Amino acid sequence: MAHMSLNSYLQQVDRSINNCDGSVLADLLSFRHPHIANAKLQIEHPERQCEQFFEQPWDELLAAHIRCIWAVGNHDFVEAYGCQTVVVQSLIKAIQSHRDDNWALPVMYTVALDLRLFALSADVQLVRKGKGKPGETLEKAADVLMGCFRVCASDSRSDVDVSKKWGMLNIVNQLFKIYFKINKHHLCKPLIRAIDSSNLRDDFTKAQLVTYR
Repeated sequence: MAHMSLNSYLQQVDRSINNCDGSVLADLLSFRHPHIANAKLQIEHPERQCEQFFEQPWDELLAAHIRCIWAVGNHDFVEAYGCQTVVVQSLIKAIQSHRDDNWALPVMYTVALDLRLFALSADVQLVRKGKGKPGETLEKAADVLMGCFRVCASDSRSDVDVSKKWGMLNIVNQLFKIYFKINKHHLCKPLIRAIDSSNLRDDFTKAQLVTYR
């Protein structure tokens, strides 16, 4: 993985999408995965290669992810945050198009976490350069993550097993961490109401419930 070519990496991603394997795809898009250290994947403009493998919005998502690897390699977390924003927004489009399944939720959890962490690092860099206020990028990240929350919360299908509502609590926990960090606790209240009124409130994973409570 640390030495594979861009084509080989994109083939693995393509296979995980075609197999609807959210766990494998989440790993392949995670910044805690070994492919991040691969110099062959640190490409500033990977759009053409990604367009050859994927249709929209997956081509945009993968191009943004590869560029994000390049940005992290250059320790530019402001650019990395911008790229990760595109990753999350593209995934939201993909999940909305998958009307009858929720296999991509593990991917959402991974890219949402990385968005929050990049926002933290971007804020540090911007403040250090005198170009931003503490928490400014984090607050923008929260707006992006609200898009994830909405696509989960608005899933009205009756089949619980494939409901995207299972993703609500993970995203809420990410939002809580941001709102506490930027001292906007009042923004947690509508999220708490949404979880407490959900018919899944007692069935989320133990780890998610522990974080929430």
